[in-house]
Amino acid sequence: MDATLPKSERLCGLKAVGELFQTGKSASAGCLRCKYLLREDEGPSRIVVSVPKRSFKRAVKRNLLKRRIRESFRRQKALLGPGVDILFIYTSAEVLPYEVIYAHMTELLSQIGHGSQA
Repeated sequence: MDATLPKSERLCGLKAVGELFQTGKSASAGCLRCKYLLREDEGPSRIVVSVPKRSFKRAVKRNLLKRRIRESFRRQKALLGPGVDILFIYTSAEVLPYEVIYAHMTELLSQIGHGSQA
């Protein structure tokens, strides 16, 4: 599997994100919380990342955290099967280093992967 994150793997559109909030399941690990929805089609897994403005007023910090979350997903997306829509929400009040986010992402993706097998 490619270790890239093309446009086709980004979740966009009000309808798709709304459906994710309405019918998605929840999981959390450390500084990350997520909503995920298993789709019927076998297309690539799609993600959207959210870092709350309430916690981080400066866009520079929010963008840094989004890059770290996307990069940790990109490097580990092989743990996840195809056909999953995921919304990642950063919940910590401070900027954590990449290694910590990577570890929490590993835990979260393994939870989702086991949930999709059932």
